[in-house]
Amino acid sequence: MFRFASIPMLFLLVLIPGLIVFFVYAFRMKRRILCLFGSLDLVDRLASSISRKRQIGKAALQTAAVLFIVLALARPQFGTKMKTVKREGQDIVVALDVSLSMMAEDIKPSRLEKAKHEISSFIDKLQGDRIGLVAFSGKAFMQCPLTLDYGAAKMFLDAMEPDLIPVPGTAVAQAISKAAESFVGQERKHKVLILITDGEDHEGKPLEAAKAAAKEGVVIYAVGIGYAQGVPIPLVNEQGAAVGFKKDRNGEVVMTKLDEITLQKIVLETGGKYYRATPGESELDKIYGDLSKMEKKSLATKQFAQYEERYQGMLAFALALLVLEVLIPERRRLKKTWKGRFEA
Repeated sequence: MFRFASIPMLFLLVLIPGLIVFFVYAFRMKRRILCLFGSLDLVDRLASSISRKRQIGKAALQTAAVLFIVLALARPQFGTKMKTVKREGQDIVVALDVSLSMMAEDIKPSRLEKAKHEISSFIDKLQGDRIGLVAFSGKAFMQCPLTLDYGAAKMFLDAMEPDLIPVPGTAVAQAISKAAESFVGQERKHKVLILITDGEDHEGKPLEAAKAAAKEGVVIYAVGIGYAQGVPIPLVNEQGAAVGFKKDRNGEVVMTKLDEITLQKIVLETGGKYYRATPGESELDKIYGDLSKMEKKSLATKQFAQYEERYQGMLAFALALLVLEVLIPERRRLKKTWKGRFEA
C-alpha cells in the first residue's frame, strides 16, 4: 500500500508548471534580446559554442529535481511492518467528594480545588494505568469510566463541582461501592481506589462498604482534606460572590471538620494507606510511588501495521539531478578544421 503522510506538501507541485512557464519565457526573452544584435543566423554562428539543447536539458534537470524534492517532503510511505504495543499498569479509580463541605477554605483556595489540582497532577504521572473518576456527595455516580485517555479524564475532572450532584450529604459508603463496581469483576488484584474526602459520612456504613470492596480485591488509599477543628462552609451565589455561611435549621452556622478516624479504618480494611492533604501536595506522589511497586497487569496489547518512510530515495535522486545539472556545461567544444588561408 502506498500513501503520502504529508498531503499538504503536495500543493507545492504547483511550482512545477510555474517553473516550466518561467523557463519557456526566459528562453524566448533571450532570443528576442539576441535579435537586437543582428540576424539570428549571424548570432548563432558567433555563439556556436553555446548549446541550446544543453540549456534546455539543464532546465529540465532543475525542474525534475524540484519535483522529487516536493514528493520527498510529502513523505511517501509504502510497505508495512507489524508492531506490537503492550501497556502495563493498574486500574485506578479516584472517588472525589464534591459535597458542599468541600468548599470550606481551611485549605486554600478550597478543599475541592486543592483536591482537583492534586488529581490532575497525579493523572499527568500515569503511564499505562487506566484511570476512572467517581463523583459523590449525597449520591455517587461514575463520572468517567476506566480509560487510558488521560486528556478525557482531566476534562471530566474539571466538571466536578458541588452543583454536579443536587443531593446533599457525603455518601462515602456509596462512593466505595460505586467504584468497586467499575472494576473487572473476575479479577482479585490490580484494583486501586483513591478516596479523597473530608470523611464526614452521613448516608451509610463506609466500613461495611470497605470490607465488601476488600473481598473483591480493591485496595483503598484515602486522602483526608481539611483539618480536625471545625470550619464554616461558605455559600456563594450564581455570580460566585460570597453570601455567608451554611446554617442549620436552628440558624446556627454549620461547622465541617476532617474525620480522620473513619478514613483510617477504611484503609485498614483493604490494606491501603491513609494520608492527610498537605500544602506540599506530596500525598498523591506517595500513593503513586506505592502503586509503581505493585504488580502490574497487561491492560492492552495491540498489533498494527506501521508504514515505512520511503522519502530517502526520492531525496537522493533529486540531489543527484542537481549535481548532474551543475556538471553539465552550457558550452560545447568545437572542432576547428584548417581549410586554407583565404577561406572566408
